[in-house]
Amino acid sequence: MTVLKLSLLAFSFVFWAAGLTMLIIGLWAKVFLGTYLALSASDYPSAPAILLATGAAIIIWGFLGCFGAATEHRGLLRAYSAFLTAVLAAGLTAGLSALLYRQNVAQGFQEGLRQALLTYGEDEGMADALDALQRALSCCGVESYRDWLASPWGLEQNGSVPLSCCRARRGCQHSLPNVRGLHRDGCFSKVSAFVSSNMFYVATAALGLALLQLIGIVLACLLAARIPTRLLGIATPR
Repeated sequence: MTVLKLSLLAFSFVFWAAGLTMLIIGLWAKVFLGTYLALSASDYPSAPAILLATGAAIIIWGFLGCFGAATEHRGLLRAYSAFLTAVLAAGLTAGLSALLYRQNVAQGFQEGLRQALLTYGEDEGMADALDALQRALSCCGVESYRDWLASPWGLEQNGSVPLSCCRARRGCQHSLPNVRGLHRDGCFSKVSAFVSSNMFYVATAALGLALLQLIGIVLACLLAARIPTRLLGIATPR
């Protein structure tokens, strides 16, 4: 039983570290990617919020798992096993969803980009997010800079583009802007390429973390089953 206890303690520590990593990534995504994620028209829950909630729950339960293994508390070990089972199911769902719905995520960004372009100048939050995205990805418009020329804002500006489309401010923001001074690529192609290339790794990580829970579930159940009845305060019959 000592080997089981030490194995579960080691697993719980790794599980706790994984939760801390998810929490840190969630905070980073909330701070640095929150602006870009606001452009998505998808109805899916916010990825940073999911990471923060999952990371916090894993940290708490990872600590409880260590405590349950150290004190050989059968009820806590069973609860820990049930939580690991829930994480297993959630990880499998998240991993498969990332693989199956990555095109939907990209399409959500396409719709959001078009909406942000149409309301540019009216919704300051969306305008700032779109400007930040165009600067960060060195892109312009949804498919190309021509999207701006036909937009309500572009027509008001006599066929101009925002400064965020310019490689350099000089010689860019004019009617019929100099194409050589613009970012040539549309933002959707770059966002779509990023989503397609990274979703596979996200899905693989989620599935791997989910399958890892099988080890914890087996260890917790075995340790709970092997706890001597004297530790539970149950009198053994003579």
